[in-house]
Amino acid sequence: MSGAFLHTSFDIAAWLAAGAVAYWVSRRDLRFPAQSFELPYVATLMFGAGVGAYLFGSANLWLSGQSGIARSVEGALAGGIAAIELYKWSAGIQLRTGARFALPLALGIAIGRVGCYLAGLDDFTYGTPTSLPWSHDFGDGVLRHPVQLYESAAMGLFALFYVLAVLNRNAFAITNGFYLFLLYYGAQRFLWEFLKPYGALIGPLALFHLLSLSILLYAAAMLATAPKARPLHERAVA
Repeated sequence: MSGAFLHTSFDIAAWLAAGAVAYWVSRRDLRFPAQSFELPYVATLMFGAGVGAYLFGSANLWLSGQSGIARSVEGALAGGIAAIELYKWSAGIQLRTGARFALPLALGIAIGRVGCYLAGLDDFTYGTPTSLPWSHDFGDGVLRHPVQLYESAAMGLFALFYVLAVLNRNAFAITNGFYLFLLYYGAQRFLWEFLKPYGALIGPLALFHLLSLSILLYAAAMLATAPKARPLHERAVA
């Protein structure tokens, strides 16, 4: 079975799982903002995520001395955030509308990264050489960090945290789940980038180091300015 087929299969599985947990969360009576289901919002989100995915994915490929077109989940996150913030600013929307996406994103990335791992060298998401016992040969005879699985495990842990927050009706974690996800994602992704063979942009830092820091700082600013969480039965989650 080819790596490309496996990658596509796990991408589909990631989308299906994200949809399933989004439905599960919607049944918890958390009353997320209606704006994130409106057509202009969804269209803006998809456009921004698509542009960001290919822009940053391809830029990282070129900076690493490779040719071609590539996609990046972190680029999609950054593009989607930028597009939605501009849309909300132009539409005068002041609500925080990302809460419903925290768990679907975490679980989707956790599953999707397994597909990246199975895709092998062609995916260009593998790690640098290592002698650790859990190293993996992706087909070129070099033992490398299975960095895709590191990220998959990290995102799985966040998904578990969020599920527990929902079950325990943790108002702060649910209301600010998207920003907690971004903070966690940016931090762990920054660390994993040191284990990837990407071209440096500033000192030892690659493009995705800088993008991870940007996402992390954005999330920290949003959490620092978050309104005080009230019990979930008193208001809709924003």
